[in-house]
Amino acid sequence: MKRAALSWLRGLALALLALPAGAQTLKLGKDDLQKRANGVLALMSFSIVPDITTSALNIGSGGASTSGSTDFYMTQLGGGDTLSKSVPIYLEGVLAGSRYDPVFIATQGAETRRIPTKWNSISATGGVGWDFKLTDELKLRPIFNVALGNVTSDLRAASWYVGQKTGHDIDFLDRGSLNAYGLGGSLMLDYEHYRPGYEVDVELRYSDIRLRSFDSSAAVRGQATAQSANLWMRYRAPTGITLLQRPLRYVLEATHSEFLGDQRGILGFDRLTSLGLGLELDSSAYNVIITRTRLVGRYVFGNNVSGFSVGLAVSF
Repeated sequence: MKRAALSWLRGLALALLALPAGAQTLKLGKDDLQKRANGVLALMSFSIVPDITTSALNIGSGGASTSGSTDFYMTQLGGGDTLSKSVPIYLEGVLAGSRYDPVFIATQGAETRRIPTKWNSISATGGVGWDFKLTDELKLRPIFNVALGNVTSDLRAASWYVGQKTGHDIDFLDRGSLNAYGLGGSLMLDYEHYRPGYEVDVELRYSDIRLRSFDSSAAVRGQATAQSANLWMRYRAPTGITLLQRPLRYVLEATHSEFLGDQRGILGFDRLTSLGLGLELDSSAYNVIITRTRLVGRYVFGNNVSGFSVGLAVSF
């Protein structure tokens, strides 16, 4: 099976208030900045594992524990494929970019200041696996994963602290960076049942990738664990319409994900379910690199969240 997916994530994440400090230097509570560093890596962990439910979300957080704007945006491009039946090496990759806008509370003696920031991140994940054939339609696929990511911070209101004596934590918020690497793996069961009149794909996957910071600003060190279990199912069959000399097919899709480790609850939910309906255009009758194009609308729901998205995928 050859496929790649492109989808969008836009949501909201929570920011915590820092503890007040008594020194006259304008600074943040260390615990709060460290929680944010760990938190942004936990958010990054959603983008390093291929998962339809987390690349197609619209999330609204409650306002009770939110300080100012904490918008979170993510765009993701990913895909995976086995080279051939004779060379059953599986390769996968995911690229993602995101922006998180936390608001910090800084102290200067008895005075407190709200500092809105922009945290921009980019991450890339690669995976190499091997298909072990269990039956003609069922394969066991262990995958080794490597991830790299970077988070940069910029102040949106520099005039609030210009001329002030600042600590290293404020320095991090203004043009600081946090680099992260991740090592781990996944185990997948891949079932492919293809017949002339229809096609069925089922994948069951468990992923465990550990993220740690390196070569970052002195004020922050972060770590997070991306653990998830995912069941993905797809059914494709002809609609009775012919386009480009091939049948136009309808697509039914269902996905369920359970989030473990640091992903659990970071965006207000522990699990997500996605139901999708779409169309697939077959262009294999022509000498073009893209053989199939799928457009799928998905409804995603879980604890305290729900949303709708449109995803575009192509096969080569």
